[in-house]
Amino acid sequence: MSSDPIFQLKAALGEAKVLTATDQLQDRRHDYWVVSHIRDRLGAQGQTPACVVRPASVADVQKVVRIATATGTPLIPFGLGSGVVGGIITSPNAILLDMGAMSATRSIDPENLLATFDAGKNGLEAEQEVAARGLTTGHWPQSIEVSSVGGWVATRASGQFSTAYGNIEDLIYAIEAVLPDGSLVTLGKAPRASAGPDLRHILMGSEGTLGVITGVTLSLRRAAEKQAVSAFTAPDMRAGFTFQRDLVQRGWRPPVMRQYDVRESKRLHEAARDCTIIMVHEGPAALVEVERAAAVKLAATMGLAPLPDAIVSHWLGHRNHVAGWDDILNRNIVADTVEISASWDKIAGIYDAATAAVAQIPGCRAASAHSSHVYRSGLNLYFTFAIAKDRPEDLESAYFEAWKQIMTATADGGGSMAHHHGIGRVRRDYMTRELGPEGVALLRALKTALDPIGVMNPGVLIPDA
Repeated sequence: MSSDPIFQLKAALGEAKVLTATDQLQDRRHDYWVVSHIRDRLGAQGQTPACVVRPASVADVQKVVRIATATGTPLIPFGLGSGVVGGIITSPNAILLDMGAMSATRSIDPENLLATFDAGKNGLEAEQEVAARGLTTGHWPQSIEVSSVGGWVATRASGQFSTAYGNIEDLIYAIEAVLPDGSLVTLGKAPRASAGPDLRHILMGSEGTLGVITGVTLSLRRAAEKQAVSAFTAPDMRAGFTFQRDLVQRGWRPPVMRQYDVRESKRLHEAARDCTIIMVHEGPAALVEVERAAAVKLAATMGLAPLPDAIVSHWLGHRNHVAGWDDILNRNIVADTVEISASWDKIAGIYDAATAAVAQIPGCRAASAHSSHVYRSGLNLYFTFAIAKDRPEDLESAYFEAWKQIMTATADGGGSMAHHHGIGRVRRDYMTRELGPEGVALLRALKTALDPIGVMNPGVLIPDA
């Protein structure tokens, strides 16, 4: 047999599943990372893969992985391309494994509240299908319309209703994946198990470096009986943090708890003069009423004034509407969001340091933040920056400088430098500060054990040795 991987792929899968036309390769050169878009606009579009493979079954995936490993060909798993941290950048010798054709709903089980999907299943379609049964996944990332169920797992995603329902690791029942040697594993078979380390977590957040996720079983919830909202204004970020901490530590868990600094509050409602906190309460009707009343009472005790419910209703209706990169780059502005997390005693200091540092970058138009995921021991911050430059050629360096300032402020302040978008390439070289040299060595050892010749999505997640 020929040593040419494309020849072998066509022989194993059929020519229709192996795409080599120029436009088909161009469409999948990278994900939604803004740096890739900047480079495209400057004419440095990057290199196309050797081919795009669209498997239709788990057996197809196994064949592709075995061929890639046998020929030493880089293999890049691709969901729906919504990643924003540079997890997908192709090279001329790489196989791009487009999982979009594996989009079936394998089963929905109302008795056990389980649903199993192919990894390429569109997130919104998955939610709509279980919603038709009176159920919900409970997972609502902003990218739900353009992201895949397998991508949620590969990046350890979080949704907007996570404070009550949890992040993707809390919703996963089982993961099916093809390992770099072509073997198939299914990890998870019961609501909980004590059968050694939980191997599902090896694949969560692995970003295609340790295998290819082919199927996911999610633990569902029944649709909420009732939904209510509440909103308050806080004099500053610290006062709002204290309110959120006390509410959660008292045992209340509104699915949505978000706090905006003054700049971002004005995007919610133009009359804002202080920080804004919005909440969505949902679940059994009696619980919703009691929880909302408890939030209102605590806010009053702490001196937080109520705001109109319409602010939250507007957010619910527009929360996934964001400008495209072209709209921003056309004005010679680079913008991005950077999500981190920290404990309650550290988060305010990180907010102050990061926003102050980004504001000092020449051309900075915005340096702001909001919190969006709350825990008993701390919360997430979602920084936003926008930097204008006279020349398009200077946007990329401004972008990396803003990221550097936020990553440094977070690490120096004792926080975690990634909450839910993953590592990709933009965070990769900060991983030693996140995990320590010993932790990076452990991650690299795991990679070497599973993928000794390094064919799985090289250049992502793990710093160079």
